[in-house]
Amino acid sequence: MKLFDVYPLQDVVIEKGEGCYVWDDKGQKYLDFYGGHAVISIGHSHPYWKKFITDQLDKIAFYSNSVKLPVQQKLAETFGRVSGKNDYQLFLINSGAEANENALKLASFHTGRKKIVSFSKSFHGRTSLAVAVTDNPKLRARVNENENIISLPFNDREKFEKVMKEQGNEIAAVIIEAIQGVGGIRVADSGFLKLIRNLCDVHGTVMIADEVQCGYGRTGKFFASDHAGVDADIYSMAKGIGNGFPLAAIAIHPKIKAKYSMLGTTFGGNPLACAAAIAVLEVMENEKLMKNAEETGDYLLEKLSQNHVIKNVRGKGLMIGFDVPGEIKDLRKNLLFKHHIFTGSASPDVVRLLPPLCISKEQADVLLNAIQLETSPLKQKEIEKLSVGK
Repeated sequence: MKLFDVYPLQDVVIEKGEGCYVWDDKGQKYLDFYGGHAVISIGHSHPYWKKFITDQLDKIAFYSNSVKLPVQQKLAETFGRVSGKNDYQLFLINSGAEANENALKLASFHTGRKKIVSFSKSFHGRTSLAVAVTDNPKLRARVNENENIISLPFNDREKFEKVMKEQGNEIAAVIIEAIQGVGGIRVADSGFLKLIRNLCDVHGTVMIADEVQCGYGRTGKFFASDHAGVDADIYSMAKGIGNGFPLAAIAIHPKIKAKYSMLGTTFGGNPLACAAAIAVLEVMENEKLMKNAEETGDYLLEKLSQNHVIKNVRGKGLMIGFDVPGEIKDLRKNLLFKHHIFTGSASPDVVRLLPPLCISKEQADVLLNAIQLETSPLKQKEIEKLSVGK
C-alpha cells in the first residue's frame, strides 16, 4: 500500500527536532521558521512537555468522555487563566477543521438560523461546512456546495454593512480570521472586527473568530482578535494548542447554552492530548512566550521592511508574510537547500514565517542574513540601473 498523494513534498526527511531546530536523516541541521504550519508553539521536544505527556501516559492514555476526566477540567482552568476567558466554556476536539465545524453547527443551534458570512481568501478547513466557508472552489466537491454561505470581500465595511442590514436577522454566524494564514497573511482591520462585533450584537448573530493559525499567543496576544479589543462568541483553536500533539478546541461564550448530544467526540479531550495542552500553556506562561512573540516579531518586521527587494512585509508577532518578486522566485527553495532554513508559502509569491514562539533575535538574524544574501544581487542590479540612468 502507498500513501494517498495529496501534498507536494520537499526532498527532505526530518528525523529529529529540538527547540527551534530540526535535523534530517543525514544529520543536517535546519532552523525552523515554519513550525510545521504554526503547530510548534513552545519548541520541538520541549522537556517539560515531554515529561508531562510521559507522566500522563504512565497513568492512563485514553478513556471515553462518558466518565469524569480531571485532566480535562485542569486544562479548562489553565486555558481560562492564560487566555483571560475564564467565563467561557471549552469543548475539546481533534483538528482545526473539526473546531470550525462545531463552531458553525453550534452557532446554528444557538440562533436557529442557517446563513453564514465568510470572507474572500479565507481558509477554515477541508471538511463539510469548513470547506464550504473557505474561499477556494478547488477544495470543494459538489457535495460541499452550500447555498447558505455568503462570501464577502475581506475588510470591506460597506458591503458587510449592506448584507447585515438586508439579511442580518437570517444570519447564524460570521466567521473570520483576524489574520488570514493560507490567504497570504492578510490582517483584518481593527475597525472591521469591531464592526463585525457590533452588527453581530445588533442582529443576534454569532461572531466566530477562527484562531486556528493566528491564535494561541502567536501575535503577542493570546488571540489575534484581542488586538482589536473585541470578544468573539466562539473561538476556534488547533495547531499550537498541543505543540504537535493532535488536539483542537472551541471556547464558547457563556450565553450559548449546552445541551446533551448537541456536540460530541470520541478522541477529543483524551488524557494524553490534555496533558500536552496543559504543558504548552504552562510553558507559555513560565517562559513569557507571548511577550517574546511580540518583541521578536516586531524586530523581524522592522528588519524585513528595510529590505527593499522583498515587498509588502506584513503581519503581527510571529505571523509574518512578504511578497517575493519574480526575479527571486526561488527564494524559499534557496533558504531551505542553501541556508537550511524552513519557511512556508501562502501562494506562489508569498513567504510565510510561523516559527516557534521561543525563537530568539539571534535566530531571527540568521534568517535575515540569509534573505539579505539572496536579495543582494538583485539590489545591486537596481543600484547599477539607477547609476546608468543618471
